[in-house]
Amino acid sequence: MIMPLLRDILSFAILLLLSAPEQSTAVSTLNGFVLENARINPSSIFRGGPPRDGIPALNAPLFLPAKQADYLHDDDRVLGIVMHGYARAYPINILNWHEVVNDEIEGSAIVITYCPLCGTGMAFSAVVAGNPLQFGVSGLLYNSDVLLYDTATESLWSQIMGEAVTGPLAGTKLEQMPLEHTSWKHWQKKYPHTSVLSRDTGYVRDYDRNPYGNYAVSEQLYFPVENQAEETLHPKEVVLGVAVGKSYKAYPFSTLLAYGKRCFPDSLNNTAYTILWDEDAGSAKAVDEQGRVLPTIQGYWFAWHAFYPDTEVFTVPETSENMVEE
Repeated sequence: MIMPLLRDILSFAILLLLSAPEQSTAVSTLNGFVLENARINPSSIFRGGPPRDGIPALNAPLFLPAKQADYLHDDDRVLGIVMHGYARAYPINILNWHEVVNDEIEGSAIVITYCPLCGTGMAFSAVVAGNPLQFGVSGLLYNSDVLLYDTATESLWSQIMGEAVTGPLAGTKLEQMPLEHTSWKHWQKKYPHTSVLSRDTGYVRDYDRNPYGNYAVSEQLYFPVENQAEETLHPKEVVLGVAVGKSYKAYPFSTLLAYGKRCFPDSLNNTAYTILWDEDAGSAKAVDEQGRVLPTIQGYWFAWHAFYPDTEVFTVPETSENMVEE
């Protein structure tokens, strides 16, 4: 969470809008992080409210078999990953309070990240230059998106960019991994032997309560963003964002719902792929011509546009000659 109570979030947001971030004539610092080698404008970095680690990352996560996860309901949202033949689910109602899970699957270090303000769940390999990194929550935001930090160098990392934006590792990219943002019912049906992140986190949190209230349906943003989108879509419209090189395309869920096709081909930057839409699961993904799931971003429209303002936006085709059904 950003603060235990929604009113605290709003209070911090108002305070930040009325005052500029800490600046100096040399190198800026925020929440104890030195913003050196910045690849973004330091004045665009804002405090989210808590200090570093005020939102505690989970560094020793525990997991349960699906049948023991009686704290989950069919329509609860989860982030799901399949790696080395193992399926794992990370409930959003836990990630709302922690945002980062440092995990390992069969010896491969990964980091699962979730930004409640952008609705974005992303998984990355935690290995950089052959060394596994551990990540925490800096308490800072860029374009309303969580800035992670690695404990080894204290570089700040943009979640949506998947890149270090300040510090010794500035410019370094993380390898994004495919991750599905779906319902527990859908994930459990598809992967009945999945393991699930336990509520035994070592922290006292009310995981049955959403600390962000009705934020997901409100048009309000708590923090400033660059490249604010025109009001053609609700700012919290969920989109599937596909990136191929420096080309970007967004698939609004309302458009996919209107289109009504569960499976259809598309392309971007001369790269062909297939969009798979599951209305019941409230989930979409892209697969390549070999059927491999591509790393994409599912999140709020305003966030995708803030980072990728030149994005294309999928619209219902006028003809359906190339339509493919599952």
